[in-house]
Amino acid sequence: MLEQFPITICVAPDDAGKRLDQFLVGHLDVSRARVQELISQQKVLVNDSPAKVSLKLRGGERISILGSAERPPLRAVAEDIPLDIVYEDDDLAIINKAAGMMVHAGAGAIDPNGEDQRNRGTLVNALLHHFSTLSAVGGELRPGIVHRLDKETSGLIIVAKNDDAHRKLAAQFAQREVKKTYIALVHGWPKKDRGTINAPISRDPVRRIRMTTHTRGSGARDAVSHYSVVRRLETAFGKFTLVEVKIDTGRTHQIRVHMASVGHPVVGDVLYGAPREMRARRGRATDSGAAISLLRNFLHAAQLELIHPRSGEKISLDSPLPPDLHGFLARLEKGRI
Repeated sequence: MLEQFPITICVAPDDAGKRLDQFLVGHLDVSRARVQELISQQKVLVNDSPAKVSLKLRGGERISILGSAERPPLRAVAEDIPLDIVYEDDDLAIINKAAGMMVHAGAGAIDPNGEDQRNRGTLVNALLHHFSTLSAVGGELRPGIVHRLDKETSGLIIVAKNDDAHRKLAAQFAQREVKKTYIALVHGWPKKDRGTINAPISRDPVRRIRMTTHTRGSGARDAVSHYSVVRRLETAFGKFTLVEVKIDTGRTHQIRVHMASVGHPVVGDVLYGAPREMRARRGRATDSGAAISLLRNFLHAAQLELIHPRSGEKISLDSPLPPDLHGFLARLEKGRI
């Protein structure tokens, strides 16, 4: 993203004939829609003068980018989306989130109509439709949201209905009193049946959509994950291990980056090194076919334990593996050696 302004770019002779917006997309880490916003708001000057999106460059121009595009604040909107509500009272609700659903909208690209492409189909939008009140502690974009799950992770997530419940639940998370257990299928066989991964996590300085355990410094945050082997599988498609993972902290992509850091990426997680497709080894014909793939991460928030923010009673809930993960595991089982 653009960070330090003004930015000056000189157009090389080889770029003659290109449209201004096309040229900038190739030189800046932003979408064409974002470039067009910059130009329309006169944040882009060509030879010190405002220019049109369709300007054809001749080569030799000096382009100045004065700042970021100004955008209206994004707000969550109610949508009639089905929810699997596994617990609800006046203070909180616990949802069994489906894979593929973002918890809340983020800083996505604006489409030509001005509507954020990522502000549709979110858990927050569904919550606004289903519940009359949600906590306001997280702001207009994240009402009720106390913690998050990755888009492609399914399972249990807590929602606060009022500010007092939100603050008390947030305090439980901060004090590591909320117990969270995940089920994951990873590539390979860990050497030990149990292990603890204690490795700080920070954002990857090169690929900003990734997290990493390879950098240190002020941006790295402590992260602790405990895994235990549930079942080891040797199949025609390779070796896999079903693991149960308990986390002391809740860092972005924590389980995914931790398991990948020890050589066992989560199945389906191509961002952290898992293959898109697993092919049967030569001579290993199976009922499942010659190749198998999973279009999401095999990661599920299966158990949740917390203290009710008003009554002080313990709440313990379980969520079984959803049908897509159960079916994928069954296909692997058919190809066991």
